[in-house]
Parts: sequence; C-alpha cells; structure tokens
Amino acid sequence: MDLARYFARIGLSEAPALSPEGLASLQQAHRRSIGFENLAILLSEGIRIDSESVFEKLVTRGRGGYCFEQNRLFSDVLSAMGLVNRPLLARVLLGLGEGVVPPRTHTLLLVNLGGEAWIADAGFGGSYVPPLPLEDGAQVQTGDGAWHRLLRSGERGSLGGEWRLERAGPVSATDGRAAPHGDWQPQYVFDLAEVAQDDLELSNHWTATRPATRFTTVCIATVALEGGFASLSDRQFTLNRNGASAVRQIENPAEYVRLLSEVFGIALSEAEAARLPIFR
Repeated sequence: MDLARYFARIGLSEAPALSPEGLASLQQAHRRSIGFENLAILLSEGIRIDSESVFEKLVTRGRGGYCFEQNRLFSDVLSAMGLVNRPLLARVLLGLGEGVVPPRTHTLLLVNLGGEAWIADAGFGGSYVPPLPLEDGAQVQTGDGAWHRLLRSGERGSLGGEWRLERAGPVSATDGRAAPHGDWQPQYVFDLAEVAQDDLELSNHWTATRPATRFTTVCIATVALEGGFASLSDRQFTLNRNGASAVRQIENPAEYVRLLSEVFGIALSEAEAARLPIFR
C-alpha cells in the first residue's frame, strides 16, 4: 500500500486522525474522488479483487470500481493506517419488494476504532453511506440531506440479517432505484459472521457474471458530491446538487468519457467507451 499515492488520488495532503471524524473525512474523500462503476464487466475485462489488482486499477490507472474493489482498497488503507478491520457481507434491499431475499452481493467493513466497533462503506453505489457506530439506533445525517440509521434486525445468520441499514432522505441523491421515502427505507442487511477472501471471491464472481442482472446488463457509475449525488445509468446522466436535479442523455463516447473524468473521477479512453454496449 502506497498511502501517498492513495491520498493524492482522493485529494488529501495528509492522513486524517484515527477518530470517528477522521474516518468520516477519509471515507467521504474516497467516495467523492473514486467513482463507483461496473464498466469492466461490460468491457469483458473481469473483476479482480486482490489488493495489488485493486490498487493498480483504482489508484494507478485512475479507474473506479464496485463494492468488492472499493472496500478492498479502503480496507487496505485503513490497515496501513493502523486500524484493524475486516469485511462483512450484506444483502442489498434497495429497490426490492417486501419479502424478497437477495444473495449476499455487497461487502462493507467492520472497523475497530479506539476499541469501539464501527461500520465503514466506501463502495455502496446506491447513495452515500457514512460511517456509523455499530449500535442499535445509531443515526447520522449526510450533506445531501439524508439521515441514515442502524437497527438490530435479527440473529446472526438469519436471512433478515443481524443489522439493517436504513435511509430517509431525498430520492434525488440516490442512483434512482429508491422509491420516494420521506420515512425510513431499508438499504441492506448484514451480520457479523467472519468472511474469508474466498467468500468475497465467490460473491464477486456471481455479481460480475450472473446473466440478466443489473451489473451485467447496465453501464453504471455513481459518485457522491458535496451536497448531492451524480449517477450514470447507460446513457442517462442525473446530477443532483443542493436539492436541484438535472437529467440528460449522453450522445457519444467522447461526451461519455469527458463526463466520467470531470464528474466521476474515472479515467476511460474513448476507444474503451466505444466498445461499451450502449454505443454499439
């Protein structure tokens, strides 16, 4: 782990303090600088989630990635800074009907921060999820106007999860899957079971290869903004900032590449963009 190169990638001049505030500022800088994206799947590049491959892609090459990549990198950074952490697996409920039990296709981190357990998630593409103490009823508000909370939802190993992350806030500051919800809406559920690297590899493989799913059929990119959120779903670009939303269609690969670079912090060549299904 080259922390100096990582901090340069996310726009920090030095490491933040090892405190709740420091963790929050680090994760926020990461999520605002390294866009969430699944383009490697649509380009038939495959998704590798070992530390070396993830650093090379997200930091050295300036690309983005999805949760298994983003939180691999973030975990390595936290470890290099001296924060003990480990991965957890979650079932994403965002956009699903009541009673649907999805597979564990999301990963987040359990962090030991000064002897207290926190969750950190630099890789949730649906909205911005801030660090939260692992406490029943813990709540925090983010700059996009949304509130987030953790609730104890069941026993370890139960399909409903031991913990549930919920969000209440403007739909405009999400990737579009959220239903209107002034009140709380579930985002994902998880438990604290130990997760091996091969568990992550298995979930990553399913997510990257399962036919007819969102990740294998739609070109996705999202990024957290100061006071808002931006998302790309195929050629539809949605920008929300300070409560004002704008939607437009991307016309060609050159415009797509420029937008990825300027808004999402993702480096992609025009030749690569032209190979995406949305431009063929």
